[in-house]
Amino acid sequence: MVLCLNSRAAKVFNRTLFLALIVGVYFVVGVGAANANEKVVLALGDSLTAGFGLTTSSGFVVQLETRLILSGVNARVIDGGVSGDTSAGGLARLDWLFVDTPDLVIVELGANDGLRGLDPTATMANLEAIVLRVKERGAKVLLSGMQAPPNMGEEYAREFNSIYEALARKYKIVLFPFFLEGVAAQPHLNQIDGIHPNADGVKLIVEKILPFVTTLLEGDGG
Repeated sequence: MVLCLNSRAAKVFNRTLFLALIVGVYFVVGVGAANANEKVVLALGDSLTAGFGLTTSSGFVVQLETRLILSGVNARVIDGGVSGDTSAGGLARLDWLFVDTPDLVIVELGANDGLRGLDPTATMANLEAIVLRVKERGAKVLLSGMQAPPNMGEEYAREFNSIYEALARKYKIVLFPFFLEGVAAQPHLNQIDGIHPNADGVKLIVEKILPFVTTLLEGDGG
């Protein structure tokens, strides 16, 4: 069947087709420009970034990405968290996480090292290797501090807790002093296990870490 259009109908059809093509071009270009300006953040961590016990929307990754976007930063946050992971585990899987070429890597590891009483010297060596590898890839580092559990004793806690500040000072990277600041030991901000933050706890963590992330994405430090 051949579709015949009179002169007026043909003009309307052609104009509509032209406008549709223009809109399509602008859409493609706009999306391309948005993607080109997108900042990619990798959250390399354990259950605290993986959102253990929470819905996806309540976890650290989604809450942080949402807050970044609401604050005007075109960002995508990648979930690089594995529950139960140690600093050694994070180091072992770091390379394949770089497939998305992140601009910034939040290093949140060491909590499980402390819970297991692992040698702080080994933890520091693993974290140092992670920092060096991230910097070699051209990404910025936001190192998140951890603290040893009280039952490990004062000497262990002193050695373990000093790891993060020492690395930040040595490599001139930004340190977020303690990932669970204001959340640890607060029952109303934690799940029933008393270890993992609930949705409100994660919200507080995100509010505290957001200025550090934003500053690094805008080009200062790291």
